[in-house]
Amino acid sequence: MSETLDLLEYRRLVAESYARVRAGGAGEPTWLAWRADRDALFANHPQSPVEDRQMFTPLPYFGYDPAWRTVATFEEWDESGLDVANSDSGSTRFNRAGRLHFELNGVPFSLAALWLDAYAGGLFLPFRDETNRETTYGGGRYLLDTAKGADLGHHRDSLILDFNYSYHPSCVHSPRWSCPLAPAGNSLDIAVEAGERLR
Repeated sequence: MSETLDLLEYRRLVAESYARVRAGGAGEPTWLAWRADRDALFANHPQSPVEDRQMFTPLPYFGYDPAWRTVATFEEWDESGLDVANSDSGSTRFNRAGRLHFELNGVPFSLAALWLDAYAGGLFLPFRDETNRETTYGGGRYLLDTAKGADLGHHRDSLILDFNYSYHPSCVHSPRWSCPLAPAGNSLDIAVEAGERLR
């Protein structure tokens, strides 16, 4: 298969995995199935971000905790452009699509939702938190990336955010990838001990 078709298949499989998450709803069994999907792609697929797939071991995560699942209200924003720094030199262009307002354990938070400024676009939600550089990647993690199928669902003006599904950008697994980092302002002043972690 060509590299182009490999990539097409990889993105399709990611999208299908998230479709199963949306259909399965909240809960640890759905999350464990999503983890198994990710491990299978990382271990076996030609487009895996892992350099040596034969040496791959399952990705590490914090334990599942339903308290990290919430519903965020989407507030339209000014849609001004933003150049987000990549893990290597360069940047990726996004628009500020809106602000997501939500609560975790009764405490209010908000994060900027970005829209990819390229053909077909896609909603992108990177974030930083107090675990960065210790138990998670210093450049932050991703929660939503709809251009690649990472979509937990929405209803009208609300989006589902479940930080158990937070994951590292591909550059964590190999320097050959260049990934947009979470902008410094898109931070939570708590330790999000949910989702993918460093070994």
